[in-house]
Amino acid sequence: MPKEFTFTVDDHEFLRHGDNALGMRIYRPDGPGPFPAVIDLHGGAWSKGNLAECQARDKVLARRGIVAIAIDFRQAGDGYPSALVDINYAVRWVKANAATLGTRADLVSMTGQSSGGHLAMLAAMRPDDPRYAAIALPAGSPAVDATVRSIVMTWPVINPLSRLRHLQRHTKAGTIPSQYTEIAVRQSSFWQNDTNMTDGNPMLILERGETTAPLPPTLWIQSRPDFMHDYRDPDSPIDANEPERFAANYRRAGGQLTITDIGQNERDAESTHQLVADFLLA
Repeated sequence: MPKEFTFTVDDHEFLRHGDNALGMRIYRPDGPGPFPAVIDLHGGAWSKGNLAECQARDKVLARRGIVAIAIDFRQAGDGYPSALVDINYAVRWVKANAATLGTRADLVSMTGQSSGGHLAMLAAMRPDDPRYAAIALPAGSPAVDATVRSIVMTWPVINPLSRLRHLQRHTKAGTIPSQYTEIAVRQSSFWQNDTNMTDGNPMLILERGETTAPLPPTLWIQSRPDFMHDYRDPDSPIDANEPERFAANYRRAGGQLTITDIGQNERDAESTHQLVADFLLA
């Protein structure tokens, strides 16, 4: 049976844009450490949601001996690439303050759910992109970058352009489940246009041969069936659904990626959170 830790929870403002304060909620295991750490990105179609949505997962991670750090970031009308700017800064902030948080800079990973999974992967692929790394750390901070040790994505929207077209096709055909009818509108509020969805697109980054940072070891947890995240793009050069298409591209580019399937009703199960913890502790 895995060892269980008690932990503390603290809120911290790590960045501010005018009146918009961005917070992080730090779930820190009790003990000397250093512990592995993970920055957790909520979902919400890049347009809604907040760090509180990560609570159930982050409590499980903290009990397993992982410093879990849920963060807020800009979304919706702030537009692309605002969220990536905030996430890049958060990674560097956590690495610069690693000792205080009970971790080390080389032990920092990222995880994200749905659109948060996309953001985690995109941020990891482009840690030095000057658009994303636009905000400097406070003067006197250690020299750190935004690379991460590993990534866990839970049913990510890995290809925002194909997902929008998927929703549009089913809307036109009248075959979209009613609970998803507003997602295309919400997604478009952040991305604005196809050009942005093509640029900030992990799937297409790999397929067009863009040079990236070294690809971190990655776990993709995919619920099935899943209308929103597990579909085949008819424009894909690979005869596979999006999870397998991305995995093939990632491995071809030299990265290690494992897909683990769960049932649709297991998304919020503790057993799924334990899969995240097991990977981060490996």
